[in-house]
Amino acid sequence: MISWSADQIALGDGIGRWCEELSAGHLERDAEGAFPWDKWALIRKSGILGLPFDEQWGGLGQDLLTTMHVLERLGTGCRDGGLNFSVATHLVSAGVPLQRFGSPELKARHLPGICSGETIGAHAISETESGSDALAMRTTATREGDGFVLRGSKSFVTNGPVAGLFTVYARTHPDGGPLGITAFAVERDTPGLVVGAPVATMGLRTAPLGELHFDDCRIPASAVIGRVGSGFLVLDHVMKWEILCSFVVTAGQMRHRLDRCVEYARERVQFGRPIGSNQSISHRIVDMRIGLDTARKWLYDTAVRLTAGENVTTDIAVSKLLAGESNLASALAAVQIFGGSGYLTEYGLEKDLRDAVAGPIYSGTTEIQRNRIAAMLGL
Repeated sequence: MISWSADQIALGDGIGRWCEELSAGHLERDAEGAFPWDKWALIRKSGILGLPFDEQWGGLGQDLLTTMHVLERLGTGCRDGGLNFSVATHLVSAGVPLQRFGSPELKARHLPGICSGETIGAHAISETESGSDALAMRTTATREGDGFVLRGSKSFVTNGPVAGLFTVYARTHPDGGPLGITAFAVERDTPGLVVGAPVATMGLRTAPLGELHFDDCRIPASAVIGRVGSGFLVLDHVMKWEILCSFVVTAGQMRHRLDRCVEYARERVQFGRPIGSNQSISHRIVDMRIGLDTARKWLYDTAVRLTAGENVTTDIAVSKLLAGESNLASALAAVQIFGGSGYLTEYGLEKDLRDAVAGPIYSGTTEIQRNRIAAMLGL
Protein backbone atom coordinates (compact mmCIF):
# COMPACT_ATOMS: atom_id res chain seq x y z
CA MET A 1 0.00 0.00 0.00
CA ILE A 2 1.03 3.58 -0.60
CA SER A 3 2.48 5.50 2.32
CA TRP A 4 1.34 9.12 2.04
CA SER A 5 3.70 11.92 2.94
CA ALA A 6 2.84 14.66 5.42
CA ASP A 7 2.28 17.09 2.54
CA GLN A 8 -0.07 14.68 0.74
CA ILE A 9 -2.02 14.06 3.93
CA ALA A 10 -2.29 17.81 4.49
CA LEU A 11 -3.72 18.28 1.00
CA GLY A 12 -6.28 15.56 1.66
CA ASP A 13 -7.20 17.07 5.01
CA GLY A 14 -7.48 20.44 3.30
CA ILE A 15 -10.26 19.35 0.95
CA GLY A 16 -11.87 17.44 3.81
CA ARG A 17 -12.48 20.71 5.63
CA TRP A 18 -14.65 21.95 2.76
CA CYS A 19 -16.83 18.86 2.50
CA GLU A 20 -19.48 19.64 5.10
CA GLU A 21 -20.30 22.92 3.38
CA LEU A 22 -20.13 21.28 -0.05
CA SER A 23 -22.58 18.58 1.10
CA ALA A 24 -25.12 20.95 2.64
CA GLY A 25 -28.41 20.75 0.74
CA HIS A 26 -27.30 17.93 -1.56
CA LEU A 27 -30.68 16.16 -1.45
CA GLU A 28 -32.52 19.31 -2.47
CA ARG A 29 -30.02 19.95 -5.27
CA ASP A 30 -30.46 16.40 -6.55
CA ALA A 31 -34.22 16.89 -6.67
CA GLU A 32 -33.78 20.19 -8.49
CA GLY A 33 -31.26 18.72 -10.93
CA ALA A 34 -29.39 21.96 -11.54
CA PHE A 35 -25.68 22.74 -11.49
CA PRO A 36 -24.76 24.18 -8.04
CA TRP A 37 -22.92 27.35 -8.91
CA ASP A 38 -22.59 28.32 -5.25
CA LYS A 39 -20.86 25.03 -4.47
CA TRP A 40 -18.63 25.42 -7.52
CA ALA A 41 -17.50 28.72 -6.01
CA LEU A 42 -16.44 26.78 -2.90
CA ILE A 43 -14.66 24.19 -5.04
CA ARG A 44 -12.72 27.02 -6.66
CA LYS A 45 -11.71 28.41 -3.27
CA SER A 46 -10.55 24.99 -2.07
CA GLY A 47 -7.76 24.89 -4.66
CA ILE A 48 -8.52 21.32 -5.76
CA LEU A 49 -8.93 22.33 -9.42
CA GLY A 50 -5.25 23.27 -9.72
CA LEU A 51 -3.86 20.05 -8.28
CA PRO A 52 -2.22 18.35 -11.29
CA PHE A 53 -1.24 21.45 -13.26
CA ASP A 54 2.03 23.37 -13.45
CA GLU A 55 2.53 26.21 -11.03
CA GLN A 56 3.23 28.68 -13.86
CA TRP A 57 -0.47 28.44 -14.79
CA GLY A 58 -1.71 28.75 -11.21
CA GLY A 59 -1.67 25.03 -10.45
CA LEU A 60 -0.22 23.15 -7.51
CA GLY A 61 2.16 20.95 -9.51
CA GLN A 62 1.08 17.68 -7.91
CA ASP A 63 1.47 14.23 -9.44
CA LEU A 64 -1.25 11.77 -10.39
CA LEU A 65 -1.15 9.82 -7.12
CA THR A 66 -1.47 12.94 -4.99
CA THR A 67 -4.34 14.17 -7.16
CA MET A 68 -6.10 10.83 -6.72
CA HIS A 69 -5.56 10.90 -2.95
CA VAL A 70 -7.25 14.30 -2.66
CA LEU A 71 -10.08 13.29 -5.00
CA GLU A 72 -10.71 10.19 -2.89
CA ARG A 73 -11.04 12.41 0.15
CA LEU A 74 -13.52 14.55 -1.77
CA GLY A 75 -15.56 11.43 -2.54
CA THR A 76 -15.47 10.35 1.09
CA GLY A 77 -16.57 13.71 2.45
CA CYS A 78 -18.82 15.34 -0.16
CA ARG A 79 -22.27 13.79 -0.56
CA ASP A 80 -23.04 15.54 -3.85
CA GLY A 81 -22.03 12.84 -6.32
CA GLY A 82 -22.85 15.00 -9.31
CA LEU A 83 -20.64 17.83 -8.11
CA ASN A 84 -17.82 15.35 -7.48
CA PHE A 85 -18.25 14.00 -11.00
CA SER A 86 -18.16 17.51 -12.46
CA VAL A 87 -14.91 18.22 -10.61
CA ALA A 88 -13.21 15.06 -11.93
CA THR A 89 -14.49 15.69 -15.45
CA HIS A 90 -13.30 19.29 -15.38
CA LEU A 91 -9.79 18.23 -14.37
CA VAL A 92 -9.28 15.56 -16.99
CA SER A 93 -11.33 16.77 -19.95
CA ALA A 94 -9.57 19.98 -20.92
CA GLY A 95 -6.74 20.57 -18.46
CA VAL A 96 -5.01 17.20 -18.76
CA PRO A 97 -4.77 17.14 -22.58
CA LEU A 98 -3.68 20.78 -22.68
CA GLN A 99 -0.94 20.23 -20.12
CA ARG A 100 0.38 17.11 -21.86
CA PHE A 101 -0.11 18.00 -25.54
CA GLY A 102 -1.09 21.66 -25.83
CA SER A 103 1.03 24.31 -27.50
CA PRO A 104 2.51 27.11 -25.35
CA GLU A 105 -0.14 29.40 -26.83
CA LEU A 106 -3.03 27.09 -25.85
CA LYS A 107 -1.63 26.56 -22.37
CA ALA A 108 -1.20 30.28 -21.73
CA ARG A 109 -4.69 31.01 -23.04
CA HIS A 110 -6.65 28.33 -21.21
CA LEU A 111 -4.82 26.66 -18.31
CA PRO A 112 -5.03 29.61 -15.87
CA GLY A 113 -8.83 29.57 -16.16
CA ILE A 114 -8.93 25.78 -15.82
CA CYS A 115 -6.74 25.90 -12.68
CA SER A 116 -8.88 28.58 -11.05
CA GLY A 117 -12.20 27.08 -12.16
CA GLU A 118 -13.21 30.33 -13.83
CA THR A 119 -13.48 28.27 -17.01
CA ILE A 120 -15.25 24.93 -16.66
CA GLY A 121 -13.89 22.16 -18.86
CA ALA A 122 -15.67 19.40 -20.76
CA HIS A 123 -14.80 17.00 -23.54
CA ALA A 124 -16.91 16.03 -26.51
CA ILE A 125 -16.24 12.43 -27.52
CA SER A 126 -19.40 10.34 -27.72
CA GLU A 127 -22.01 10.56 -30.44
CA THR A 128 -25.51 9.17 -30.52
CA GLU A 129 -24.70 6.54 -33.14
CA SER A 130 -21.21 5.54 -32.00
CA GLY A 131 -21.36 5.45 -28.18
CA SER A 132 -18.31 3.64 -26.79
CA ASP A 133 -17.03 3.05 -30.34
CA ALA A 134 -15.09 6.32 -30.49
CA LEU A 135 -13.42 5.46 -33.80
CA ALA A 136 -16.85 5.42 -35.46
CA MET A 137 -17.38 9.14 -34.79
CA ARG A 138 -18.93 11.13 -37.64
CA THR A 139 -18.15 14.67 -36.54
CA THR A 140 -15.65 16.09 -39.03
CA ALA A 141 -13.07 18.84 -39.02
CA THR A 142 -12.32 19.94 -42.58
CA ARG A 143 -9.27 22.03 -43.39
CA GLU A 144 -10.39 25.30 -44.98
CA GLY A 145 -7.96 28.16 -45.43
CA ASP A 146 -5.90 28.79 -42.29
CA GLY A 147 -8.22 26.82 -40.00
CA PHE A 148 -10.76 24.04 -39.70
CA VAL A 149 -14.55 23.83 -39.94
CA LEU A 150 -16.34 21.50 -37.54
CA ARG A 151 -19.55 19.81 -38.66
CA GLY A 152 -21.59 17.28 -36.69
CA SER A 153 -22.77 16.77 -33.13
CA LYS A 154 -21.75 15.23 -29.82
CA SER A 155 -23.88 13.62 -27.12
CA PHE A 156 -23.53 12.82 -23.40
CA VAL A 157 -21.20 15.77 -22.78
CA THR A 158 -20.74 16.01 -19.01
CA ASN A 159 -20.46 19.66 -17.90
CA GLY A 160 -21.50 20.61 -21.45
CA PRO A 161 -24.30 23.02 -20.55
CA VAL A 162 -22.03 25.02 -18.20
CA ALA A 163 -18.58 24.57 -19.77
CA GLY A 164 -16.54 27.39 -21.25
CA LEU A 165 -13.97 25.20 -22.98
CA PHE A 166 -14.44 21.92 -24.83
CA THR A 167 -11.93 19.37 -26.01
CA VAL A 168 -13.60 18.22 -29.21
CA TYR A 169 -12.53 15.05 -30.99
CA ALA A 170 -13.33 15.04 -34.70
CA ARG A 171 -12.39 13.15 -37.81
CA THR A 172 -9.85 14.99 -39.98
CA HIS A 173 -9.29 12.13 -42.43
CA PRO A 174 -12.11 10.30 -44.21
CA ASP A 175 -10.54 6.88 -43.74
CA GLY A 176 -11.24 5.03 -40.52
CA GLY A 177 -8.65 4.35 -37.90
CA PRO A 178 -6.99 6.17 -35.03
CA LEU A 179 -4.78 8.38 -37.24
CA GLY A 180 -7.85 10.06 -38.70
CA ILE A 181 -8.89 11.80 -35.46
CA THR A 182 -7.74 15.18 -34.13
CA ALA A 183 -8.39 16.94 -30.81
CA PHE A 184 -9.33 20.63 -30.71
CA ALA A 185 -9.73 23.20 -27.94
CA VAL A 186 -13.02 24.95 -28.74
CA GLU A 187 -14.32 27.91 -26.77
CA ARG A 188 -18.00 28.18 -25.93
CA ASP A 189 -18.59 31.44 -27.77
CA THR A 190 -17.16 30.15 -31.07
CA PRO A 191 -19.63 30.97 -33.89
CA GLY A 192 -21.32 27.83 -35.17
CA LEU A 193 -21.12 26.00 -31.84
CA VAL A 194 -24.57 25.41 -30.36
CA VAL A 195 -24.67 24.17 -26.77
CA GLY A 196 -27.80 22.21 -25.98
CA ALA A 197 -29.89 22.53 -22.84
CA PRO A 198 -29.28 20.09 -19.95
CA VAL A 199 -31.00 16.73 -20.35
CA ALA A 200 -32.63 14.92 -17.44
CA THR A 201 -30.70 11.95 -16.08
CA MET A 202 -31.30 9.08 -13.67
CA GLY A 203 -28.45 10.04 -11.36
CA LEU A 204 -25.51 12.45 -11.00
CA ARG A 205 -28.14 15.11 -11.56
CA THR A 206 -26.02 18.07 -10.47
CA ALA A 207 -23.46 17.24 -13.18
CA PRO A 208 -25.23 18.73 -16.21
CA LEU A 209 -25.27 16.57 -19.33
CA GLY A 210 -26.00 17.89 -22.80
CA GLU A 211 -25.36 17.88 -26.53
CA LEU A 212 -23.15 19.99 -28.78
CA HIS A 213 -23.91 20.85 -32.39
CA PHE A 214 -21.34 22.15 -34.86
CA ASP A 215 -22.89 24.08 -37.74
CA ASP A 216 -19.95 25.19 -39.89
CA CYS A 217 -18.07 25.99 -36.70
CA ARG A 218 -14.82 27.65 -37.79
CA ILE A 219 -11.78 27.30 -35.54
CA PRO A 220 -8.15 28.36 -36.07
CA ALA A 221 -5.38 25.85 -36.74
CA SER A 222 -3.88 26.94 -33.41
CA ALA A 223 -6.79 25.18 -31.66
CA VAL A 224 -5.32 21.76 -32.49
CA ILE A 225 -4.20 19.92 -29.34
CA GLY A 226 -1.03 18.05 -30.24
CA ARG A 227 -0.85 17.42 -33.97
CA VAL A 228 -3.38 16.78 -36.70
CA GLY A 229 -4.10 13.05 -36.61
CA SER A 230 -2.88 12.55 -33.03
CA GLY A 231 -6.34 12.77 -31.47
CA PHE A 232 -6.51 9.10 -30.56
CA LEU A 233 -3.19 9.40 -28.69
CA VAL A 234 -4.59 12.39 -26.81
CA LEU A 235 -7.82 10.51 -26.06
CA ASP A 236 -5.96 7.44 -24.82
CA HIS A 237 -3.99 9.56 -22.35
CA VAL A 238 -7.09 11.43 -21.21
CA MET A 239 -9.15 8.27 -20.69
CA LYS A 240 -6.49 6.76 -18.43
CA TRP A 241 -6.64 9.87 -16.26
CA GLU A 242 -10.44 9.98 -16.44
CA ILE A 243 -10.88 6.42 -15.20
CA LEU A 244 -8.35 6.77 -12.39
CA CYS A 245 -9.58 10.17 -11.20
CA SER A 246 -13.32 9.56 -11.59
CA PHE A 247 -13.32 6.14 -9.98
CA VAL A 248 -11.04 7.03 -7.09
CA VAL A 249 -13.78 9.52 -6.19
CA THR A 250 -16.13 6.53 -6.34
CA ALA A 251 -13.83 4.66 -3.95
CA GLY A 252 -14.20 7.52 -1.48
CA GLN A 253 -17.96 7.31 -1.77
CA MET A 254 -17.80 3.56 -1.18
CA ARG A 255 -15.73 4.14 1.96
CA HIS A 256 -18.30 6.56 3.39
CA ARG A 257 -21.15 4.18 2.53
CA LEU A 258 -19.38 1.23 4.15
CA ASP A 259 -18.75 3.15 7.38
CA ARG A 260 -22.38 4.23 7.45
CA CYS A 261 -23.64 0.68 7.00
CA VAL A 262 -21.34 -0.70 9.71
CA GLU A 263 -22.59 1.92 12.16
CA TYR A 264 -26.22 1.24 11.25
CA ALA A 265 -25.79 -2.54 11.54
CA ARG A 266 -24.40 -2.13 15.05
CA GLU A 267 -27.11 0.24 16.24
CA ARG A 268 -30.26 -1.05 14.54
CA VAL A 269 -31.93 -3.67 16.75
CA GLN A 270 -34.49 -6.16 15.46
CA PHE A 271 -35.83 -9.20 17.30
CA GLY A 272 -33.72 -8.29 20.31
CA ARG A 273 -30.29 -8.03 18.69
CA PRO A 274 -28.34 -5.77 16.33
CA ILE A 275 -29.00 -6.58 12.69
CA GLY A 276 -25.26 -6.88 12.12
CA SER A 277 -25.32 -10.17 14.02
CA ASN A 278 -27.31 -11.67 11.14
CA GLN A 279 -25.10 -13.23 8.48
CA SER A 280 -27.34 -11.92 5.73
CA ILE A 281 -26.40 -8.40 6.84
CA SER A 282 -22.80 -8.95 7.91
CA HIS A 283 -21.89 -10.80 4.73
CA ARG A 284 -23.25 -7.97 2.61
CA ILE A 285 -21.05 -5.55 4.54
CA VAL A 286 -18.04 -7.85 4.16
CA ASP A 287 -18.62 -7.91 0.40
CA MET A 288 -18.78 -4.10 0.43
CA ARG A 289 -15.39 -4.02 2.17
CA ILE A 290 -13.84 -6.50 -0.25
CA GLY A 291 -15.17 -4.55 -3.24
CA LEU A 292 -13.79 -1.29 -1.88
CA ASP A 293 -10.34 -2.65 -1.05
CA THR A 294 -10.01 -4.46 -4.36
CA ALA A 295 -11.05 -1.42 -6.39
CA ARG A 296 -8.70 0.88 -4.46
CA LYS A 297 -5.76 -1.48 -4.90
CA TRP A 298 -6.27 -1.72 -8.65
CA LEU A 299 -6.75 2.03 -9.03
CA TYR A 300 -3.64 3.02 -7.09
CA ASP A 301 -1.43 0.19 -8.36
CA THR A 302 -2.40 1.15 -11.91
CA ALA A 303 -1.56 4.79 -11.22
CA VAL A 304 1.88 3.77 -9.94
CA ARG A 305 2.52 1.74 -13.10
CA LEU A 306 1.21 4.52 -15.36
CA THR A 307 3.49 7.05 -13.67
CA ALA A 308 6.41 4.67 -14.23
CA GLY A 309 5.65 4.60 -17.95
CA GLU A 310 4.47 0.99 -18.08
CA ASN A 311 1.76 -0.42 -20.32
CA VAL A 312 -1.45 -0.28 -18.29
CA THR A 313 -4.03 -1.12 -20.96
CA THR A 314 -5.29 -4.18 -19.08
CA ASP A 315 -4.87 -2.57 -15.67
CA ILE A 316 -7.02 0.42 -16.63
CA ALA A 317 -9.77 -1.86 -17.95
CA VAL A 318 -9.74 -4.03 -14.82
CA SER A 319 -9.71 -0.98 -12.54
CA LYS A 320 -12.65 0.61 -14.29
CA LEU A 321 -14.64 -2.62 -14.39
CA LEU A 322 -14.03 -3.42 -10.72
CA ALA A 323 -14.69 0.07 -9.40
CA GLY A 324 -17.86 0.58 -11.41
CA GLU A 325 -19.41 -2.79 -10.61
CA SER A 326 -18.30 -2.77 -6.95
CA ASN A 327 -19.79 0.66 -6.39
CA LEU A 328 -23.10 -0.40 -7.90
CA ALA A 329 -23.18 -3.55 -5.75
CA SER A 330 -22.23 -1.50 -2.69
CA ALA A 331 -24.99 1.05 -3.28
CA LEU A 332 -27.63 -1.65 -3.75
CA ALA A 333 -26.45 -3.47 -0.62
CA ALA A 334 -26.68 -0.27 1.40
CA VAL A 335 -30.30 0.27 0.37
CA GLN A 336 -31.09 -3.31 1.34
CA ILE A 337 -29.28 -3.07 4.67
CA PHE A 338 -31.23 0.07 5.60
CA GLY A 339 -34.46 -1.58 4.40
CA GLY A 340 -37.44 0.74 4.19
CA SER A 341 -35.33 3.68 5.34
CA GLY A 342 -32.89 3.05 2.49
CA TYR A 343 -35.76 3.40 0.04
CA LEU A 344 -36.60 6.90 1.33
CA THR A 345 -35.01 9.88 -0.35
CA GLU A 346 -34.16 11.56 2.95
CA TYR A 347 -31.45 9.00 3.71
CA GLY A 348 -29.63 9.67 0.44
CA LEU A 349 -28.96 5.99 -0.24
CA GLU A 350 -31.39 5.68 -3.13
CA LYS A 351 -29.60 8.69 -4.64
CA ASP A 352 -26.30 6.84 -4.24
CA LEU A 353 -27.80 3.88 -6.08
CA ARG A 354 -29.05 6.04 -8.95
CA ASP A 355 -25.63 7.70 -9.19
CA ALA A 356 -23.85 4.33 -9.16
CA VAL A 357 -25.77 3.00 -12.17
CA ALA A 358 -23.72 5.33 -14.39
CA GLY A 359 -20.38 3.79 -13.40
CA PRO A 360 -20.58 0.66 -15.57
CA ILE A 361 -21.62 2.85 -18.53
CA TYR A 362 -19.47 5.98 -18.82
CA SER A 363 -15.76 5.94 -19.79
CA GLY A 364 -16.33 2.76 -21.78
CA THR A 365 -18.98 0.27 -20.71
CA THR A 366 -18.26 -2.78 -18.58
CA GLU A 367 -18.75 -4.92 -21.68
CA ILE A 368 -16.14 -2.88 -23.57
CA GLN A 369 -13.67 -3.35 -20.70
CA ARG A 370 -14.19 -7.11 -20.72
CA ASN A 371 -13.66 -7.16 -24.48
CA ARG A 372 -10.43 -5.18 -24.04
CA ILE A 373 -9.14 -7.52 -21.34
CA ALA A 374 -10.03 -10.54 -23.49
CA ALA A 375 -8.15 -9.03 -26.43
CA MET A 376 -5.07 -8.48 -24.28
CA LEU A 377 -5.27 -12.17 -23.34
CA GLY A 378 -5.16 -13.03 -27.03
CA LEU A 379 -8.82 -14.05 -27.27
